[in-house]
Amino acid sequence: IKKWHTLIEANVDVKTTDNYVVRMFAIGFTKKMPDQVASSCYAQTAQIRKIRKKMTDIMTAEAGKVQLRELVKKLIPESIGKEIEKQTQGIFPLKDCLIRKVKILKKPKFDITKLMELHGDGGDDAGVDMLRPEDEAAVNTLTADVQAAQEDE
Repeated sequence: IKKWHTLIEANVDVKTTDNYVVRMFAIGFTKKMPDQVASSCYAQTAQIRKIRKKMTDIMTAEAGKVQLRELVKKLIPESIGKEIEKQTQGIFPLKDCLIRKVKILKKPKFDITKLMELHGDGGDDAGVDMLRPEDEAAVNTLTADVQAAQEDE
């Protein structure tokens, strides 16, 4: 929190393309112009509302068209924050604009049929027979009991 600046925060719930629901929190501060004499740089309420609306639109657009993995890749270089700074320059200049926090609200329901479609039925890969017989010490007690019962008959 900085003195003589307006703090602008926004949050939005977005559904990614792989059906994760995430809540993103953005933060930004107003910026003094280089030739400004006044000590404060406060934004008016209408400007704050416009900036907040622009923040939510950008976050929705950026996160709504990618998967969660790509969203994390976008968050690391802070490209969404830079985009917010560029887009809101006409309303009021911002600095230190970034995504503060991302929460995963809802994970997609695990679908076994979709997994099988992606990876195939796996019928051709059944494994390979062991080349050597199992060691006597490695035989567990249940197997030993079954073999003993077969030998008695």
